[in-house]
Amino acid sequence: MIATQYKIILPSDYDMNIIKDRVRNNGYKTDAFEDLKFKLYLTTEKGANGSLQNSYCPLYIWKDSNGLNKFLFEGFYDNIIKSFGWQKVNVGIPLIDTTTHKIRDSKFLFEVTREISPKESLNNLKNEIEKHIPKIKEAEYVVVYSPDKWIYNVFYFIDDLKKVISEEGILYDILHISQEKNLSISS
Repeated sequence: MIATQYKIILPSDYDMNIIKDRVRNNGYKTDAFEDLKFKLYLTTEKGANGSLQNSYCPLYIWKDSNGLNKFLFEGFYDNIIKSFGWQKVNVGIPLIDTTTHKIRDSKFLFEVTREISPKESLNNLKNEIEKHIPKIKEAEYVVVYSPDKWIYNVFYFIDDLKKVISEEGILYDILHISQEKNLSISS
C-alpha cells in the first residue's frame, strides 16, 4: 500500500464554500478508482476546531502503485494543477491499518504526527508505535510512516470531537470519502 497527500494552504479569507462545492460536484469521480482503498476529501477552516488556516488536504490510501500512477499521469491530477498550481505530493507507507467499512460514517479525521528517533534497530518498531500512540475510544486509524523524514502520522477516524480534546494534532472535516468498489457507499 501507498499513502499520498497534498496539503494546499489557502488564504485566510478564502471562501471555503468553493472547496465544498468542488467536492460535492466532483467527489464521486474517485469512487471505486483503480487500486484506491480510500480517498478522504479533507479541509480545515481558520478559526474552526482550533485550526489556524484554511486548507484542502486530500488523503489517499492506494492498494498498488498502478492506480496512483494513473491518477498522477493520466490527467486526473491535472485538475489540481489547474486549480491550485503545482503541489508537492507527500508519500508514505501504511504500517498499521485498522479501517473497515465503518469509516464511511466518520465526519472528522484527526492527525497526530510523531518522530521516529534514531535507534540501533528498527526491529519491533511497529509494536512500539502501536503501544505508544494515543488511544482514542472506538476510533479506527491508519499509521503511515515516511522513512525519508523519519516521521509517522496517525490518522484517526472520528465521529465525536469530544474524543480528541485532550490530544494535540490537526482536525480535518471529511467532506467525502471515496472507497474501493466493494466498500463504496451505495446511493
